[in-house]
Amino acid sequence: MIMSGLKWLMMASLAVGFTAAAHAEDFDAGKSEFLSSCASCHGTDGKGKGPVSERLKVAPPDLTVLAKKNNGVFPVSRVHEIIDGREALLTHGTREMPIWGFRYSLEQPPTLFNPEAVVPEAVVRARILSIIDYLNRIQGK
Repeated sequence: MIMSGLKWLMMASLAVGFTAAAHAEDFDAGKSEFLSSCASCHGTDGKGKGPVSERLKVAPPDLTVLAKKNNGVFPVSRVHEIIDGREALLTHGTREMPIWGFRYSLEQPPTLFNPEAVVPEAVVRARILSIIDYLNRIQGK
């Protein structure tokens, strides 16, 4: 009886594990970062028609034509510098107070839960590179 119960428990655990692994393969970190930090202005498709775009003084650009506007080459370095704040865009806020907070900045302000403002550089870089990868994948032909 106990062996039978253990077999069912093991089979159920394996089924849950395989299901989780299958869903993990479908997860797109770049798309997730884009949707959470960029889509409100640039739209879920990156074409500049997000829910707040109509209220902005300057219309958000269509991010699906970055390569087209750069002679067919996706401008990785420029996009990286815009996201991390090295190339200031007024519409993205100041470097000291970016519109999306400090998610893509190595200079984190102290908080109650992170009084020393420590965020590993690799984490910030991975977030930025995942957005860059996603933007590169949604470029129009």
